[in-house]
Parts: sequence; structure tokens; C-alpha cells
Amino acid sequence: MRVLVTGGTGFVGSHTVAALIKKGHDVRLLVRSPDRIAPALEPLGIAKVDSIVGDITDANAVERAMEGCQAVLHAAAVYSLDGREAKRIRETNVRGTDLVLGTAVRLGLDPIVYVSTGGALLPPNGEVLTTDSPVKAPKGAYIGSKAEAEKVARKYQEDGAPIVITYPTGVWGPHDPHFGESSRLAAAVLKGQFPVLPSGGFQVVDVRDVAQVHAAVMEAGRGPRRYLAAGTYMDLKQIVLALAEVTGRKLPTRTVPTRYLMPVGRLADLAQHVLPFRLPLNFEGFYFLSLEAHYDDSRTREELGFVPRDPRDTFTDTIRWLLEAGHISPKQAGKRATG
Repeated sequence: MRVLVTGGTGFVGSHTVAALIKKGHDVRLLVRSPDRIAPALEPLGIAKVDSIVGDITDANAVERAMEGCQAVLHAAAVYSLDGREAKRIRETNVRGTDLVLGTAVRLGLDPIVYVSTGGALLPPNGEVLTTDSPVKAPKGAYIGSKAEAEKVARKYQEDGAPIVITYPTGVWGPHDPHFGESSRLAAAVLKGQFPVLPSGGFQVVDVRDVAQVHAAVMEAGRGPRRYLAAGTYMDLKQIVLALAEVTGRKLPTRTVPTRYLMPVGRLADLAQHVLPFRLPLNFEGFYFLSLEAHYDDSRTREELGFVPRDPRDTFTDTIRWLLEAGHISPKQAGKRATG
């Protein structure tokens, strides 16, 4: 079928485009910057793809992009833990989602796949989170915006719209066109910018596995559904130990309780408003780690055959790509990862 993809030049979006094309779908992109298409997709073996220039907050552009399409996958979002982006994050992630999903419902597209995040279900309040978990009010500009957008998507589902919601958790992997939060974290650890580690953790999932979930749900006539793509839970110390194993390097693993670092995160957010460069610390990141959220993605495994790969393979490919892209040095990548 012909599928419109928003956010197709992003991390999850670009890998999803590759998975959809591999499965035989005809893909069209709605993009703000056409010059981002080739750098995002050519490394994944996609030489050419149909595209329309426009923004997801522009009603005319969204409707024009959906003309002739049978389905849509909405992955466009501002994914940033930089507090300076708060206004743009909410405008894009909430209003943009409502506009894309609402237009798709009105035009009769099926399925309408919305890429949410496991963070939209936070805080866990001591429970293992599932796709039936209620939407709460997490702290932070990004996670908070995704929770608001989740309410929008669920309202359409309640009205019977064929919306499929997916929930990736901590997405890692190679070929991240915008050098996003996970890639920044990996690079910061390998550069020695974390002499001590905050406690807490999250579930690591490979971007290519998330893309396979999106390809698997691209089927009309199934109605509203929800699927987690959660992968493997690891605390930050375990992640650093895995990076040390993959690189053959010794990396700092001393841990301090995250609650002691929350004030540091708030100070970093204040300083970020006056500093011209991006700091590796922020309150939202510490908050996310402190919740130690666990997710149950058994429905995805049973219904879609979702089998997440070993995180060490994900970390190895991530490091190799960070080196190739010039984000880390050969010394920081280590001999094992590049061997």
C-alpha cells in the first residue's frame, strides 16, 4: 500500500521507511527539509523516495501529503531533553499529532500508525507498564508533551478510528541522522563525560527492531491496537559495563543515587538558556532514570513475533556508527568494537 510517513528523516522514522520499503510498501515522506532525505536514507540503502515539502502543523500540507495514500505512519516529533525547546516540543508533538491523526481519520486512511513512547505512560507508580496503563502527568517538556499527544491518540481510538499506537522505550542503534539523545549519551560516556553515574535505568530497544514492529502493523482492517517495543531493562551501570565490554576499555562505573543529582539537573537546565553549547546533563534525563520503569511487551512478542536483539549487538553497531560519523575518536571506540 501507499504509506505516508512523517518524521521519515529522523532516527526511528528513517529505519521505519527502510523496513516498509523492504516489505513492499510504496512510501511518501512529508518533510520540512528535502535536503535531509538523502543523508538519512542513503546509508540504509534507499536511493529515492517520493516526498512533499511541508510541516505537520500545516493543515494544507498534511492533507496534500495524504492524497493518494492508503495509510500513514506518524513518527514526526521533537525529541529533545533541551529545556530551551519546550515551546516547539509541545507545538509539534501535541498539535501536530492531533492534526495528522485527525486528517487521516477524516480521509479514511487505514491503518493510522502513531509512534508514541514508553515515556508517555510514566510515572509507573510501582507497576509494570502495559499498553493498558493509564496516561498520567510525567514531568519534563518532552515526556509531558508525549503524554498529552497520547491522550489525543487514545481519544480517536475510543471513537473507533483504526489507530495503531506503538511505544518504543530507550531506542539505540546505528545511523541516527540527528544525533539524538541516545547517541549523545553513548558518545558522552565514551568521551568520559560521566565520571560518576546516576542510578536508575530503562529498557533498551534497537531502532531496527522498532522499525520491524512498524512494518508488521501496517495492515488494514484490524482496528485500533497498541503495541510496546520495550527490549531489555538495563540500569545505567549495566549499560556502561556493556559499552566497556564492547570497546575493550575501562569506563567509570561509580554510581550515586539519582535523587542527589536532580538539583544538578535543574541548575544545568538554567545554565542551558545562556550557554551556546549543549550540556550532557538535564533534569528530565535524571527524572526518567529515577523512575526505573519496566514494561511488559508480551503482546507484541505474541502477536507480531517481536524478538528484540541482544543489546550488546546494538551497542556494537552504535559505536561503530558513532566512529564513522565522526562523533567519537578511534581511541574512544576501542579495538573490539572496530575490529
